Amino acid sequence: MEENVIAVVAGHKITEEEVTHYIQTLPREQQVYATQPQFRDYCKEQIIALYVLAEEGKEEKLDESEEFLTQIEKAKQDILAQMVLRNIMKEVNVTEEEAKAYYEANKHNYQKGATVSAKHILTDSEEKCKEILAFIQNGEKTFEEAAKEFSSCPSSQRGGDLGQFGKGQMVKEFEDAAFAANIGEVVGPVKTQFGYHLIKVEKKNEACEAPFEEVKVKVMNEIAQKKREQVYSEKMTKLKEKFVEK
Repeated sequence: MEENVIAVVAGHKITEEEVTHYIQTLPREQQVYATQPQFRDYCKEQIIALYVLAEEGKEEKLDESEEFLTQIEKAKQDILAQMVLRNIMKEVNVTEEEAKAYYEANKHNYQKGATVSAKHILTDSEEKCKEILAFIQNGEKTFEEAAKEFSSCPSSQRGGDLGQFGKGQMVKEFEDAAFAANIGEVVGPVKTQFGYHLIKVEKKNEACEAPFEEVKVKVMNEIAQKKREQVYSEKMTKLKEKFVEK
């Protein structure tokens, strides 16, 4: 058999390239398995099955049936419509200058929420939490040392560091305590579904407007979508006037 040809069905040569193309048409969550030989073999079998079944359909003369001919006409309509839409949308483009102007006029829509950077210590009881707090307050241990020694959270290896987080990213009790705490202050015990926490806020960032560079792609996508909707609406109006009988 020729190189890259994996099977021949009724004279049609199924190639490795055809298998690759088939995989590319699959949902994105399935494409991640493309490098696995077993998955590729499965796809090969699916393609072979498709051609084999189609050939059987021809032998049964199903391609001459009214149902088949109706489906072919519908497929033609769908393909032509998609091709026209693709050509229409080629007209849509967004420049960086447009994006900057749009951003300046709509800055209020591009807010960065308030965030805090915090460390914590997690224990399974309020009593243990209070004991650790006493060690920290009397200077026997730093917060970071206590986190490494006593915290049951994986962040203990980083001295309890959770990094930066915004509202809605932590459970409510923890979030409320962290956002209410003063920088450098140790608060707690704070009870959550995970246990009892001591929290130390390292830094606070107030809500602010996101800089243009951070949201440029989002802005350009929003403008492009608005343009696509406008172009589509205008084109449909013209086409309806042209083809729809009143």
